[in-house]
Amino acid sequence: MAIRQMLRRSLSSERRSAEVPKGHLAVYVGDNEKKRFVIPVAYLNHPSFQELLFQAEEEFRFNHPMGGLTIPCSQELFVDFISCFSSK
Repeated sequence: MAIRQMLRRSLSSERRSAEVPKGHLAVYVGDNEKKRFVIPVAYLNHPSFQELLFQAEEEFRFNHPMGGLTIPCSQELFVDFISCFSSK
């Protein structure tokens, strides 16, 4: 399944359920309006994703306004960014 399709599915299922499948985590992405994405936990081990998390920590510290992990970048950039992980 393509990463973009997985993300679209996670966004559409967000309205139906706040549950996150085993082996995944929810992150909130966006500069102003935040959207919830469900991603595989394995992404946390990727050095590029860890750098993105470090940058999020610099901006938000440990105060995540959405109650979950918040990543301050455009949603389009985030989708492009993580689509690289699935192609490797």
